[in-house]
Amino acid sequence: MENRNKEQLNLMHSGKGFIAALDQSGGSTPKALSQYGVEENQYSNDEEMYTLVHEMRTRIIKSPAFDSQYILGAILFENTMDRKIDGQWTAEYLWEKKQIIPFLKVDKGLADLANGVQLMKPISNLDELLDRAVDRKIFGTKMRSVIKEANPTGIQKVVKQQFEVGLQIFKKGLVPIIEPEVDIYISDKEKSEQILKDEIKKQLDLLDKDVKVMLKLSIPTVKNFYSDLMSDPHVVRVVALSGGYSREEANQKLAENHGLIASFSRALSEGLSAGQSDAEFNSQLGNSIKEIYEASIQ
Repeated sequence: MENRNKEQLNLMHSGKGFIAALDQSGGSTPKALSQYGVEENQYSNDEEMYTLVHEMRTRIIKSPAFDSQYILGAILFENTMDRKIDGQWTAEYLWEKKQIIPFLKVDKGLADLANGVQLMKPISNLDELLDRAVDRKIFGTKMRSVIKEANPTGIQKVVKQQFEVGLQIFKKGLVPIIEPEVDIYISDKEKSEQILKDEIKKQLDLLDKDVKVMLKLSIPTVKNFYSDLMSDPHVVRVVALSGGYSREEANQKLAENHGLIASFSRALSEGLSAGQSDAEFNSQLGNSIKEIYEASIQ
């Protein structure tokens, strides 16, 4: 492992802060732009859309509020990884200018609902994408599945798929974030989380001792439910997704879970607008970042 990776691994394992998810992609990009005040009539094709979203993310990343004092890492979308900020690849800029660890979203979206879950769609070009990620100085990856009911067969399939792909990623020298999201609105959320935790433990027990993963999970119904996963030697860090909660509610629930840190996207960019002056934008972003940070270090 390169010295840079070791430094990043140590920081991710024990540093204070949270992970900023800047990885809305494909179908969610128009919504992210719309919330930022850029409507669909302001671009006419995907290239123009992705240029606008890169401008939005560049503005966030370059903001003085986007600081390693509060932020440990940032998750990027493939299109963002392949673009530059001030002449440097985005991931290089994040680490060299900001000391923020870069991750890459690698999944291609969700398959149709079956057995109460949505598996990941096949990731056709994964090897090539991972090679490019290593070349662009990415530290780790993220991939998402969704659990919609406490179906043991479905949840087992979700976790098995996540760890199989995760191992492929680890073998390329990257740290995978395993993300089996439990839908926060389902009636049997607590039961789903129990099945999920049991399946994750089974998969962790099968790993060779040098393998490292991260876990990105919905904030649990039972406080501190994932504490035992945090102490597993394979687990670098357990992070939480906001899952549709408002920032205020997500922060409140997060603060009740010791050691769980945020990896929020919508909750991070809430209130930001293209029309804001730099002072307004930086102030709004700074307030959001501090609130999420405080909830993460409780």
